[in-house]
Amino acid sequence: MAVEKGGAEAEQALVEQWRDMLALHARTQCELDRALHRHGLCASDFEVLDVLAESPAQDVSCGFRVQEIAERVHLSQSALSRLIARLEKDGLVERGLCAEDRRGVRVALTGKGRALHGDVRPLQRAVLTRMLTD
Repeated sequence: MAVEKGGAEAEQALVEQWRDMLALHARTQCELDRALHRHGLCASDFEVLDVLAESPAQDVSCGFRVQEIAERVHLSQSALSRLIARLEKDGLVERGLCAEDRRGVRVALTGKGRALHGDVRPLQRAVLTRMLTD
């Protein structure tokens, strides 16, 4: 019986830890959305810009494939496609066909997107610091 009780307590602690992580994620996401809103972005928009900013690409031929972005931003392929289309409409990213695979699509920051990312990055990092270093 003691083993079962210990197992149940350990399981409950695991569930509580999971719920604490979810709550922290939700609070942080809300704070990021609130802080980035005045710049016309949400947290997911910024995550895509942040991934793309890691590439020194000055044109779409050297950008990231959509699948590579999807693996890093934890969005479904369809949600990411809609987000990229919106960022493209706003002039922040550009899309082009992959030279090595004409079926694939590459995405890169535009000059405007790189400038906005540079302006907003300190704000995003400040929110992360405040929310995650408690």
